[in-house]
Amino acid sequence: MKFFNTAGPVNPSDHYCLPLLIRLDINEIVSLISQKKYFVLHAPRQTGKTSCLKALMNYLNDSGDYTCLYINIESAQAARENVAGGIHAIVDEIYDRVADNRILSDPNNLIEGLWEQYSEYSALSTILSRLSQASEKPVVLLIDEIDTLVGDTLISTLRQIRKSYDKRPELFPQSIILCGVRDIRDYRIHSDREKSVITGGSAFNVKAESLRLGNFTESDITELCLQHTKETGQRFLKEALWAIWYFSAGQPWLVNALAYELCFRMEDGKVRNTPISEEMVSIAKERLISRRETHLDHLADKLKEERVRRVIEPMLTSTIFEQKFQRDDLEYVIDLGLITREPNGSVHIANPIYQEVIPRELTWTIQAGISVQSSWFIADDGRIDMRKLLSSFQQFYRENSGSWLEIAQYHEAGPHLLLQAFLQRIINGGGRIEREYGLGRGRTDLLVMWPYKQKVQRIIIEIKIMHHSRNITIRDGLVQICRYRDHVGADESHLVIIDRTIDTPWEQKIFEAEEIYEGTPDIPVLCPVTIWGM
Repeated sequence: MKFFNTAGPVNPSDHYCLPLLIRLDINEIVSLISQKKYFVLHAPRQTGKTSCLKALMNYLNDSGDYTCLYINIESAQAARENVAGGIHAIVDEIYDRVADNRILSDPNNLIEGLWEQYSEYSALSTILSRLSQASEKPVVLLIDEIDTLVGDTLISTLRQIRKSYDKRPELFPQSIILCGVRDIRDYRIHSDREKSVITGGSAFNVKAESLRLGNFTESDITELCLQHTKETGQRFLKEALWAIWYFSAGQPWLVNALAYELCFRMEDGKVRNTPISEEMVSIAKERLISRRETHLDHLADKLKEERVRRVIEPMLTSTIFEQKFQRDDLEYVIDLGLITREPNGSVHIANPIYQEVIPRELTWTIQAGISVQSSWFIADDGRIDMRKLLSSFQQFYRENSGSWLEIAQYHEAGPHLLLQAFLQRIINGGGRIEREYGLGRGRTDLLVMWPYKQKVQRIIIEIKIMHHSRNITIRDGLVQICRYRDHVGADESHLVIIDRTIDTPWEQKIFEAEEIYEGTPDIPVLCPVTIWGM
């Protein structure tokens, strides 16, 4: 039986998968190759880059017009700044792939006398020249994991590619595709040899185009899941397919991981006459996050980088970017796949799963230290008592915010993260929290959904930092929270006001109040709101 793949390249004989070449703009790529262009194909980790490259290699070789060679140079990463070691690893990879694919009758001619005659600063260009001369057809080289190289090793690799660029196609590859997470234009490489940061110029100007591998569409997800249905008879309900699309936003690894969890790990899902439901997708999503799967753990590790913090923190607080925020930071975090940019220029966290992973990872240590139990906040009718919960959080925030914020890397987002950590510790396992982030909105919205007696309790919580007077902050918050309440159809609303001024005593910061917002022309209904000061 085939299965949904979550590790390594796709093998169509083993895995449910979409036609790999469909994910590439094959006409554009063939056109660039025919024009003898060198270009970049980039996408976040585990989106199918390697699988698509190998499919492209087979396509080009089957066409009869080219000799296409795929190489993966990740092994050279271990050499770091050791150029000799890195280039030697790349040359070995080229030789092994040529031999494995039987591209030449005698691959030993490629390396004969190579290291005796040439240094590490010319050996790579030499072996590519020899390969191009020995091939009866123009050579197309696909270099995978190019951005795993470091410093002078990466600089030397790029410069050797450019060195013989003018000799193509008779004496050098007609076209080279560099594949990695990042676009080369965004590289900032520190050269130990030259004691400077290489940001452009001769090492980079071989690149003619930059192509990005996209996510699955909603119809792609349906097609992928239907392959399982056709093989096993197990149905995915329409609502379940939508939920997979909603939680993943089409990120390929997340789609396959959710489907694998649903059909091959969950006991209900292993029973093939059990249809996959929306509720099962929610459970599968929670399991992926709780297990800190490798893909999610890698993204969480990136949150520790300062340039990532400069982008993510303003999104968590819904404020504007820091003045020291650079466009390079934004492009870097987009390339990582943590955020996406809409055609109108707005940016947001890439999908609801990442929206949950980010605050959970940033507050993991403090979540582990929260000893309160969810049963303390559940009423007799099964509803969660949010007033009791937020009252408890007021005391928790008073006791813990000072010490935790002192050591938190995401200091500005600290209050938002503390509240989410507290809620997550209580809600986890019984309900779920949906988060609304938006740059420049001036607040963060949380929607708590708690199932009880075959119903769902919907509670919205809005967090605002007090930048002006308390009255102005409350006034603005009431308008925003009531508009959001009307949008999601919540049962109750809570506005949390965080006062971060150092000199104000806690007795003045801590308060609880009830307000009934009388509405606006677009929201004419009365809107009761509980306000919590901290």
